[in-house]
Amino acid sequence: MPRERIRVAVNGYGVIGKRVVDAVAAQDDMQVAGVADVGTDWRMQVAAARGHALFAAAGERAAAMRTAGLPVAGTLDDLLGVADVVVDCTPKGVGAANAETYRARGVKFVVQGGEAHAVTGHSFVAEASYAGAIDRAATRVVSCNTTSVVRTLTALKRAGLLARARGTLMRRATDPWESHRGGIMNTLVPEDTIPSHQGPDARTVDPALDVVTMAIKVPETLAHLHAWSVQLSRPAERDEVLAALRASSRIAMVRMADGHAAINTVREMMADVGRPRDSLYEVALWEDLVTVEGDEAFYVYMVDNQAIVVPETVDAIRALTGRERDAAASIAATDAALGVGRPFA
Repeated sequence: MPRERIRVAVNGYGVIGKRVVDAVAAQDDMQVAGVADVGTDWRMQVAAARGHALFAAAGERAAAMRTAGLPVAGTLDDLLGVADVVVDCTPKGVGAANAETYRARGVKFVVQGGEAHAVTGHSFVAEASYAGAIDRAATRVVSCNTTSVVRTLTALKRAGLLARARGTLMRRATDPWESHRGGIMNTLVPEDTIPSHQGPDARTVDPALDVVTMAIKVPETLAHLHAWSVQLSRPAERDEVLAALRASSRIAMVRMADGHAAINTVREMMADVGRPRDSLYEVALWEDLVTVEGDEAFYVYMVDNQAIVVPETVDAIRALTGRERDAAASIAATDAALGVGRPFA
């Protein structure tokens, strides 16, 4: 007989949360137990229209949600009672406070990269740290940029090519749906420390990585762009570096020769091929820009901060529950359900 599906609660139905809900619903071995939030706006109306059970993340918000016409089934406490795992997609800092509630209820949980590594004691990228998350009580899926750093450097490391890496990140100013609230215009803002936080954060996943990052906020909201200089462990040919990067199913090659001259064209392709919410789950790396000179490699790639952590979150759920103990098998299942690799392959 088939095993029961993993019952997944999602706390927070924002930029990441709604994408996690969609991804969980697409998996053969998972089901959405319910969605918790405090909002009464259009986002929760959409969640209700999609048939998800709604819960008030804070008990005092239940009345306001019902007044807004939302079919509230109960509180977060009620939702935790019917869940095997909760994925916390609440704003930065809230997840750390919620972690104490999850622990008290004995529910396994995943937090996002806005929280500190210390909240769970384990940081997750499927291709690098899946085994360490198996049967744990909790893990933290690292930020979008850190996920891309670990994915690309792990690909080179597995091929025996990585010595050290130095990267510059052009960070989008804000999420598109919040552009009216702020952001930056007609200026560039360097992050106020070197290294920027992504390099040290990558080492919470793999302490052996020798990586330094610098970051600059730029006045656009489509995606992040990374430029990397990597010291290889030995002189190599360009084809060897490309083969190492292609070995990751979550690194997709794009080409200027195919019309992908900028990040907007890649996002447009995601919309044209019908990806949910135009999601780019992969690192989109420009194949024709990859340059290798002796023992140095140079490359540029794009990161969709709204989507790249979604497949990682799905894999983290399987690891915590022990439902799938083989990282490659979980990655393959997640990729197939979400269409990762298509239409790039």
